[in-house]
Amino acid sequence: MSSVGALEVQPVMQLCRALGDETRLRIVALLAHGELCTCHVEAALDLSQPNASRHLAVLRTAGIVEPRREGNWIYYSLARQSNEARRKVLAAIVKNFDGEETLKQDVEKLRRMKGPVTCR
Repeated sequence: MSSVGALEVQPVMQLCRALGDETRLRIVALLAHGELCTCHVEAALDLSQPNASRHLAVLRTAGIVEPRREGNWIYYSLARQSNEARRKVLAAIVKNFDGEETLKQDVEKLRRMKGPVTCR
């Protein structure tokens, strides 16, 4: 049997596992529009604070989002993906969000709720 180079699938598997949940996909769809405070994610998706934090922690552990603390507030944004395969998969997923009605409604709700105000 010939030896074939090992296919490095671990980074993409980790990404897919973390995104294998509707709520986490919806969070990524919101963050595709820019940095958000945890409270905006909670309000836009009607999540409790513990539930939103749990989902954000899964995304953070998987390297999909990165937090930034400012005073009492934590803001999240999509993390820059250093792995090319992960970057392509995540970009493809985000690109397809525009056609999903639920995700459009989440973004619209966020825009109505957030306006120009931030959590400061």
